[in-house]
Amino acid sequence: MSVAALIVLDISGVTLGVYAALTLREIYYGHTPPLWGVLWRYEGDWLPFLALVTVLVFWQGGLYGPRDRRPGVGRIIGSVGLVTVVTVAFGLGTGVLNFSTYGFFPTAFVITALLIAILRESYELATGDLLRAFGVKRRTVLVGAPETLLRLRAALGSRRSGIEYEFVGQVALDELPSVLDDGAVDEVIVADSDVGEAELLEVVDLAQSRGAAVRVAPKTTEVLTSRGEYVPGQGVPLFELRPPVFAGTDWVVKRGFDLVVSTALIVLGFPLWVAIAALIKVTSPGPIFYRDRRIGVNEREFTMLKFRTMSADAERHQDVLEAHNEADGALFKMRDDPRVTGVGQVLRRLSLDELPQVLNVLRGEMSLVGPRPLRLRDFALLDEWHRKRNLVLPGMTGLWQISGRSLLSFDDLVRLDFYYLENWSLWLDVTILIKTVPAVLRARGAY
Repeated sequence: MSVAALIVLDISGVTLGVYAALTLREIYYGHTPPLWGVLWRYEGDWLPFLALVTVLVFWQGGLYGPRDRRPGVGRIIGSVGLVTVVTVAFGLGTGVLNFSTYGFFPTAFVITALLIAILRESYELATGDLLRAFGVKRRTVLVGAPETLLRLRAALGSRRSGIEYEFVGQVALDELPSVLDDGAVDEVIVADSDVGEAELLEVVDLAQSRGAAVRVAPKTTEVLTSRGEYVPGQGVPLFELRPPVFAGTDWVVKRGFDLVVSTALIVLGFPLWVAIAALIKVTSPGPIFYRDRRIGVNEREFTMLKFRTMSADAERHQDVLEAHNEADGALFKMRDDPRVTGVGQVLRRLSLDELPQVLNVLRGEMSLVGPRPLRLRDFALLDEWHRKRNLVLPGMTGLWQISGRSLLSFDDLVRLDFYYLENWSLWLDVTILIKTVPAVLRARGAY
């Protein structure tokens, strides 16, 4: 049922997007936009082909998969782009399409991608509300050591893909059979660091025999080796573990994307920059920008720019406040830091203090998306296994920012960095950037 609804929404998005592009083309030529039927006089012949290609490309991209495994906005944009390329190639090969205005295709691409993203997000929100209204919950059992499960449950949050969790047990392996036998369980989540291979196979057998799905919260080593490359011609299967660096085409694509978006943020956001600078200057003595030494790619230091949110002498009080640190691991976080100014509190809550880092992006010291750069104080406290995150450019935002921010433990944050490095794509960057906006507006974990 959900697949059929999504197909209808996608075809509707394509139809409306193409119609809007056709209308804009008529306006561009100074014509009065004709009625729906007249406008489709020629285009109606190839619309069924376009709808079919859209469904096939979206299906191949996993956009009709299960609710909690459907990709986000980045994959939608990429899939619409592929549909556009296929359609243009079809038009060139058959002469069916009207190429009198080449601006039609990029216009149709942008409008269609936007419409489909909005329609799908509306569908997810509406169906999520319905699921909660009808009391639908994901009955879940956590398996592992007690201290690990406390962190895992906090990191999971209260829901996934709009469906509420109902945790029916947090158990050790030997307690799992009785929990599964007591009632219906939808999902078993295993903390893999606490369960050996033989035990994990036992969990899978127990759960699947009772109709429950099994999910594994991986160890750091598994995140790092998830994309190992098979080395053929060996008597024993070998997998080469490549360092998670961006090189070749990946680097060119990511760097080009950073330059285009950063330039747009500076040009379009200039009035906001001026307003923030004025507020800082008139409410607190000191400079507008805060320059902080951070650790970047290959553990090289650089100067990161932020709008100043603290008093000008904030660094002098750092040692005194260390005893009040509320974060674990190599981070300093304090919810009610007395050094933060009134304007600074607002800037931090909305993450507007981070905007000047687009200048670091233009200078090649940072990327829009990547692991957050650590202060010298924080970097000195890292464990050795944390340091792989410094093999790439640090980012203005990342999976930290859309996954709980300051509410997650430092080890969890590093694991998110490793996942990003091993699974990078341009569309993942686009998805993270788009999801950063609602994460910032919710201000969850921001202080």
